[in-house]
Amino acid sequence: MTTWHWVRHGPTHQKTFTGWRDVPADLSDKGAIRRLAGHLPASAIVISSDLTRSIQTANALQGARTRLPHDPGLREFHFGSWDGQHFSHVAETHPDLSRGYWEAPGDHAPPGGESWNAAAARVANVVRRIEDAHPDAHIIAVAHFGVILTQVQAVLGISAYDVLSHKIDPLSVTSLNPIAGTASCINHTP
Repeated sequence: MTTWHWVRHGPTHQKTFTGWRDVPADLSDKGAIRRLAGHLPASAIVISSDLTRSIQTANALQGARTRLPHDPGLREFHFGSWDGQHFSHVAETHPDLSRGYWEAPGDHAPPGGESWNAAAARVANVVRRIEDAHPDAHIIAVAHFGVILTQVQAVLGISAYDVLSHKIDPLSVTSLNPIAGTASCINHTP
């Protein structure tokens, strides 16, 4: 039975939609990184999205753990033309679509981007592939807010709307057991 320890990358200090735009993480809080690394299983396998902020965070947490190649399937949601725009600007320019995107997540997609359902399916494919290759392992997956929430939704069997009420802070861990359908922690910052 594979156990997933989903870690959100370090803070980016972005005040806009940040999806596939490649921005660095601020990893200056060495104490937080040390506590998080110490909390995670020493024998776990580490994987990250292929975006710089996740790679940098995974590098900081890896230690002697085995590392898998970065996986583009673990990228944050693709926000299309919204990426880099402030939330208020998106709400003004796409009022119905932006409201639907958050209030009825599912098939609504930003222009040139992907919907909740498309992103969740993309991440689920990676999860299945990793679980098939590493059954009964602990996996530390360094990824993004939306990616982690898709997995909380899948494991707990709740709606996308309901899962959006969860907070996922930078440098937090969410540990999920898909077979049992349980979360031992969500948004835990050691």
